Amino acid sequence: MDNRFIEVDGTRLRRLRREQALSQQDVERMTGVAQATLSDLEQGKRGARASTLRKLAEVLGAEPKELMKVQEE
Repeated sequence: MDNRFIEVDGTRLRRLRREQALSQQDVERMTGVAQATLSDLEQGKRGARASTLRKLAEVLGAEPKELMKVQEE
């Protein structure tokens, strides 16, 4: 099992969630990802496991890579 954390683009995550007219609590019910964790992800306070990104992406109608922060060179 992969326990590495991936940096999340919190702004994009929040935008996609709002475009779906979902609250953080709605996403929690749909994915099992705690509202506090979702809040931290949207604020850039923490990273996410690949499994969490997959759950969020599925609910938000996105690909997991769309939620990942792009590393600048």
